[in-house]
Amino acid sequence: MAARGLQAFGDGYVAILLPVHLVRLGYSPTEVGLVATSTLLGSALLTLAFGAVGHRLRLRQGLLAAALLMAATGLGFGVLRDFWPLLVVAFVGTINPSGGDVSVFLPMEHTAIAQSVEDRERTDVFARYSFVGSIGAAVGALAIGALDWLKRLLPGVDVGGALFLLYGAIGLATLLIYTGLPEVRSTDAPPQAALGPSRRRVYGLAALFSVDAFGGGFIVNSLLALWLFERFGLSVATTGAIFFVTGICAALSYFVAARLAARFGLINTMVFTHLPSSAFLVLAAFAPTLPVAVVLLVLRSLLSQMDVPTRSSYVMAVVEPAERPAAASVTAVPRSLAASLSPALAGWMLATSPFGWPLVCAGLLKIVYDLALLRSFRSVRPPEEAELNGGTAGKPGQGPAPGEGR
Repeated sequence: MAARGLQAFGDGYVAILLPVHLVRLGYSPTEVGLVATSTLLGSALLTLAFGAVGHRLRLRQGLLAAALLMAATGLGFGVLRDFWPLLVVAFVGTINPSGGDVSVFLPMEHTAIAQSVEDRERTDVFARYSFVGSIGAAVGALAIGALDWLKRLLPGVDVGGALFLLYGAIGLATLLIYTGLPEVRSTDAPPQAALGPSRRRVYGLAALFSVDAFGGGFIVNSLLALWLFERFGLSVATTGAIFFVTGICAALSYFVAARLAARFGLINTMVFTHLPSSAFLVLAAFAPTLPVAVVLLVLRSLLSQMDVPTRSSYVMAVVEPAERPAAASVTAVPRSLAASLSPALAGWMLATSPFGWPLVCAGLLKIVYDLALLRSFRSVRPPEEAELNGGTAGKPGQGPAPGEGR
């Protein structure tokens, strides 16, 4: 969780710094969108590689390698200026323009958490893990408000490049934290295949999660910040403050999500908090003034992230322990791939018009995802959830297939 907090702090300020830095280097919104797409696509391929071999690896080794890559990414963005080298570093690196849960770290950390806690504690622990991440990202977003102050204080210094070097230093700090982790495998006896009896269920979840992620790619924090810059002419400090408030709201919602999940179930909590948040997002695109837009974005943030700990807990619950690394990766990879496609489209939309078309597209796609998830998986309950609600269920991976009765 300490490592997650540091990573999130870096992601929080880099998500806002990225478009500012690229625009100051002379790049267009379309090119900013292409860089964002490259970062997400690269993360997807890295996560896919982990999913293919993760059931045979020690988690600590993978985490150490990811931390080294984060350090190298910060160094690359800190010293490079030409577009194509930056695009390559964005592809192979760990820059996260969403400030959220698209990261090569997450499948490994999710597996480590699931292997370390009791089933009944899992959702609560994922809520705390997500809370730490949101608080870190919110503080990072607030901290980027110092960018203009630092430029005045240090004339002639490339402050943007220096802050990317700080991102690399955070990667080294994360590396030091991971060195203290014990050497553990995802399972005691590595299976011959990454996915076994839960393959169909995992693939179904992955397909649905990709729809949600494709919608979310339209509003990664870097492009949402760019929309605020162009639509309302905001400063970097004001934009950072808005992201700080929305991040705090999202962080507090995780604990509410854990309580709701214990009472109403994981899928119900995911869907019936996500639907109104998507509606708020669409309405924000039509906001006539900045205060109205901010209120709608804050209302969205109170609900939009409740599906994060519940989704992570659900995936870990409905598969066998040996399948957890692959399940975490297989459900994350389509999210990363789908999310990598839409930022370029969003950048093109913003280059064409300052109207919030990316927000409209994101909200409508997320509503489609919620309804499809509810229809397909509402009847599939993890064992501990069924017990909490007075029902019964079999072992993970042996329950009913999507769409079948409980």
